[in-house]
Amino acid sequence: MAEPRPSLANPAVLLATVFGIGWLPKAPGTWGSLAALAMGWFIVAEAGPAALMVGIVLVFGIGVWACAGYAKATGTHDAGACVIDEVVGQWIVLLVVPLDLWFYAAAFAAFRFFDIIKPWPTGWADRTISGGLGVMIDDVLAGIQGAAVVWIGLKLIQYIG
Repeated sequence: MAEPRPSLANPAVLLATVFGIGWLPKAPGTWGSLAALAMGWFIVAEAGPAALMVGIVLVFGIGVWACAGYAKATGTHDAGACVIDEVVGQWIVLLVVPLDLWFYAAAFAAFRFFDIIKPWPTGWADRTISGGLGVMIDDVLAGIQGAAVVWIGLKLIQYIG
């Protein structure tokens, strides 16, 4: 059965789906992560990593509200179309890499890996925490896991030289 599609005129729906990106066909989380890469690149290039950190905090708070509103509008929990959580998780990984296409590609791959596989504690949070916070927090954890792996890889590259 197809997931309901409430109107983008609803601000919670508009933001939870990242302006409808979550409704793109096949793999909405991947589309959300790709959009996050572009947005993150722009933020870092124009205002620096500190602005991305501020963005993470703001979008996390907005995401908790928006995902709860999306769930209410659709009668679903953690619907695939709700991709604002991917934005926050992807941005967390971008915090540890330089503004470089190859490192952004590695950050993308690392985040998607942890978001899809959901090792502990990501999977635990996904199964246990409900509401808008539950939708957002597993992607935060996947972002932290991805950031740790990419940061270690970056340090190894710097060490090996």
